[in-house]
Amino acid sequence: MTNTPAEKVVVVVVAFNRRDLLLECLAALAGQTRRPDEVLVLDNASTDGTAEAVRAAHPEVNLVVLDRNTGGAGGFTAGLAEAVGPLGADLVWLMDDDTVPTETALAELLTARAHAPANTRILASAVHWTDGREHPMNMPRSRPFAARRTLERAREFDCYPVRSASFVSVMIDARAIREHGLPVAAYFLWNDDFEYTARILRGSTGYVCRRSIVVHKTKVFGSTNIDPGPRFRLEVRNKLWLLRLSPALSNAERLLYAGATARSWVSTFVHSADRATLWQGLRDGLREGLTSKPAGNHEVLAGFGRVSESVAAAESGPTRATS
Repeated sequence: MTNTPAEKVVVVVVAFNRRDLLLECLAALAGQTRRPDEVLVLDNASTDGTAEAVRAAHPEVNLVVLDRNTGGAGGFTAGLAEAVGPLGADLVWLMDDDTVPTETALAELLTARAHAPANTRILASAVHWTDGREHPMNMPRSRPFAARRTLERAREFDCYPVRSASFVSVMIDARAIREHGLPVAAYFLWNDDFEYTARILRGSTGYVCRRSIVVHKTKVFGSTNIDPGPRFRLEVRNKLWLLRLSPALSNAERLLYAGATARSWVSTFVHSADRATLWQGLRDGLREGLTSKPAGNHEVLAGFGRVSESVAAAESGPTRATS
């Protein structure tokens, strides 16, 4: 695969009440050795002055302010629709507002893309924490059962193949977005990136590029099983929606990931200081996840004018995420 100067790279950053971290992220994007062609910020109805700060410090940024919080899932869904629609992106680089890319992060993704196989649709960065360690929350494992030749070829451009990736820093080919549609906005928070990237990568190739490094400035170092509190309901509900309804996984993979999910939930309870809250989240999540299905993106993202129109246009032809 080769990339050319004609390929337009649009960055989508979803923001919610982390003004100072967002400004740090935007400054790092402006300092890239290969600058993105456009930066789009989706502000999820922040109340900390995020929109005003972005307008003042980065007037070059395309800022979209939503009047209600749609969660990370809603924000990335809207951002992807805007990027491949009105902004005409060839490549969309997604990241959270607490992600700070190192200055060569984008250049290294594009270098890896130039060496990757033609069916590569996703390239993700290596995610580090503030002290330089790899962040376990956002480093996907190597693709199970990958052929030796595939692994050897990936090592030639310092990457490894993966089955899914994190929205903390992932670059997606616009062709995959047009083919597979958008993430499931109804997830609101958690598992939306896993479902979406796994859906794309079921029939194509994706890699983590070790030389493309971003710093994920979470408050603590650790995985997602660190005491999630009331949000555990979303983890349970969304994982069940994924296992029941998403075309992202084969039947064998559903069994594999169901077992891994059960182990993860047990670990969450073991490490929790508030198990009563987790039990409530488990009960509510099981009820919702087993008896309902996600609302459509057109419902979740209704009433946002041009953004809603972009979502409708992006979903006019591709494969649906749920059934």
